[in-house]
Parts: sequence; C-alpha cells; structure tokens
Amino acid sequence: MSLTMKKRRLELVIPKSRIDQVRSQTARAVEKVGPLAAQARDVASRRIEDARVWAAPRLERAAHSVEERIAPRVSAMLSDAAKAVDPGKTAKAKRRWPVLTLVTGVALGAIGYVMYRNNQNWVDSMTEAEGEAAALAGEQVAETSRRAAATGERAAEASERLAEKAERLADPKGGSGRRP
Repeated sequence: MSLTMKKRRLELVIPKSRIDQVRSQTARAVEKVGPLAAQARDVASRRIEDARVWAAPRLERAAHSVEERIAPRVSAMLSDAAKAVDPGKTAKAKRRWPVLTLVTGVALGAIGYVMYRNNQNWVDSMTEAEGEAAALAGEQVAETSRRAAATGERAAEASERLAEKAERLADPKGGSGRRP
C-alpha cells in the first residue's frame, strides 16, 4: 500500500516496491526535461530580440550621417565644379582646376555611394544572420527535445528490465531467491 504525504506543494509518494520507485523516478525525470527545452527556446528568442533592439538605432544613425554629412559636401563640390567648368573662361590654366575639381567631386560621390551601399549590405547581412540564428535556435530546441525523449525512453526500458529482474527474483518458484 502506498502512502502520500504533502509538504510545501510537493507530493511525495512512497513506493511499495523497487519497481514503483524506479518508475516514479523516471516519470519525474521526464517532467523536468520538457520545460528545459521550452526555456532554451525562450532565451534564444529574447537574445535575438535584444540584438535587433541594439542594432536598429545604430543603423538609423549611420543612414542619417551619410545623408546629412557626406551628400551635402559632395553636392557642393559638384556645384563648384560646374561653375568652374563654365565655358565663359577660356584660359588653359583655368581649365585644369575645374576638371580636377569635377573628377574629385565624382570620386567623392562614388565613395559616398559605395559607403552607403556597404551600409545597406551590412543591414542585409544582419537580417540574414537573424534568420540563421532563429533557425539554429529552432534546431537546438528540436535536438534537445529529441534527446529528452530518447532519455525518457531509455529510462522506461531500464525500468522495465529492473521490474522483470525483480519479478524473477521475487518469484517463489524461482528457488532460494539467488540470482540465476
């Protein structure tokens, strides 16, 4: 006959045989492993969210920096180059500086454009990394769940083997109770 005692919301079942004790330990182990997988999933999703919260304002600042600092400078240089290239001035020495200014302006514009595009590529790579991190977290949760199920199955099999062994030893026809 089994007895049940309650203390601090904890239910303690005293088994009547070793078989029942092994079965109860197996059931408790299975109950503990399930929540661990859910907890791992929750932690992974929180960390991904934290990374997104951290990266978003920095990306926004970088975009505004390019728009507010680099683009106006390039525009001013191109305007100056256009004034210098004006055909009203015909002296050969005066032609070199406008061309040089125009080439410099175009080069700076190209550099600014490349920096802006690289920033966009970084945003795209962060988005891909986020998807990969979520997929990895999902795979890890699935692997943890699979391992927990396998551990539960092995424990159940071990419990059954012990039960069979205990029954063989307890069998009155088995002789003196010694191992075969």
